[in-house]
Amino acid sequence: MTSGTESGRSRQRLLFDLKAWIGQEARPGERLPPVRELTRRYHTSPVTVSAVLAQLAREGLIVTRPGHGTFVAEAAIVPPSTDLAWQTVALSGRPISPGYVQDLFRPPQPDTLPLGSGYPDETIQPLPLLQTALGKASRRPGVWSRLPPEGLEALRAWFARELGEAYRASDVLIVPGGQAALSTALRALLPIGAPLLVESPTYYGVLAAAGAAGVQPVPVPADAEGVRPDLLELAFRSTGAKAVYLQPLYANPTGAVLALGRRAVVLAAAERAGAFVIEDDYARGLTLDGEAPPPLAVDGPGRVVYLRSLTKVSAPGLRIAALVARGPILTRLRHGRAIEDYFLAGPLQETALDLVTSRGWQRHLKDLQAALRERRAVMVGALRRHWPEARITLVPRGGYNVWVQLPEGTSDLDFVERAARAGVQVSAGSGFFPTEPGGAFVRLSYAGASPAVIEEGVGRLAFTAVGPQPG
Repeated sequence: MTSGTESGRSRQRLLFDLKAWIGQEARPGERLPPVRELTRRYHTSPVTVSAVLAQLAREGLIVTRPGHGTFVAEAAIVPPSTDLAWQTVALSGRPISPGYVQDLFRPPQPDTLPLGSGYPDETIQPLPLLQTALGKASRRPGVWSRLPPEGLEALRAWFARELGEAYRASDVLIVPGGQAALSTALRALLPIGAPLLVESPTYYGVLAAAGAAGVQPVPVPADAEGVRPDLLELAFRSTGAKAVYLQPLYANPTGAVLALGRRAVVLAAAERAGAFVIEDDYARGLTLDGEAPPPLAVDGPGRVVYLRSLTKVSAPGLRIAALVARGPILTRLRHGRAIEDYFLAGPLQETALDLVTSRGWQRHLKDLQAALRERRAVMVGALRRHWPEARITLVPRGGYNVWVQLPEGTSDLDFVERAARAGVQVSAGSGFFPTEPGGAFVRLSYAGASPAVIEEGVGRLAFTAVGPQPG
């Protein structure tokens, strides 16, 4: 029997190939191969082929003529190119982020082994729970009506309860995903040109969001115990920054956890600077060993602007997150969200609420953690067996990622290109540094691939590392 992961890859490969053929080679009106031929060629089921053809039809790329077959649509052929060079002048010289950072946001290509994916693959997503929740949500009275900009009251109350007694539903805003929450926080907290302190390395999404908001990331070195408080204090004094962005729990990409002895020191440094702490708690629920410390927001209400997303513990399509704050900043955040989105669609909020309050939610979290624990062990073991020259900087106690330092003299960008040619997708470390990297690194993620794929992928990476070097 074909596994869910293999079936998904077959579907993506077929979809990718047909789109490429339609866009590059096919003529308008040209007939597609029959379903039986595509089934044989791609070693997949007629159901999968039919689903791909249905998607292409919805996108207007093909048309079906009953009794005659399926054909390339007249409008599917790309029109002649237009000279768009004038846009370069109009846009001026400030890109939002370098090209290699933008590449980090793209999903893996079909036929690649996804060791850079920041999301769980379908085999460990709570798809039955999501389908049930979505069905209930779609039938709920008033679900398509206008909602308050702050979000659904019951969902806000759930996020507040997760934080504890210091917070109420009125402190919570529901937003469409963690990246949207991050963008809103930066625009609300900082004027254009202001400094933003960040751990180095840090999540590439905050660097992209900072570029879009026009604020300047300032690196503060971090180690295996999180951001260094002595250097954070120095950075506050030297820059006058009024905000620092942190991932205290299983930081992306390093997997570090802010040490218990540093928590109060970090909050005190922010208090002396009159600054906010933006806490990105993206990995809550992804603890694999021991107990997770509570969020910083528990110790610093009023000082911490707290972000928490449901995406990493559920599925990429559940774009639901919470922004939590107290005081005047909450009013500014609320206004910012209302201007950008007006309000978030009711069916998505209701689906999220039904999911996290369902009887199966806690069981899903345990199953997810067990699967990630197995995949992490396979990845770490494969690295040590097949590629001992690469240094694992830290075996993470949770999250998705292993941060790997490449052998001396290796370019991470060149290595990622060679890995892609070998059929393995990984993330270049350069995209996680706000300034010059402190070495050559790659981020490997174990959430989006089965244990067998992880084993094969690491083996290919090891072979790539000792293969012919560019130049």
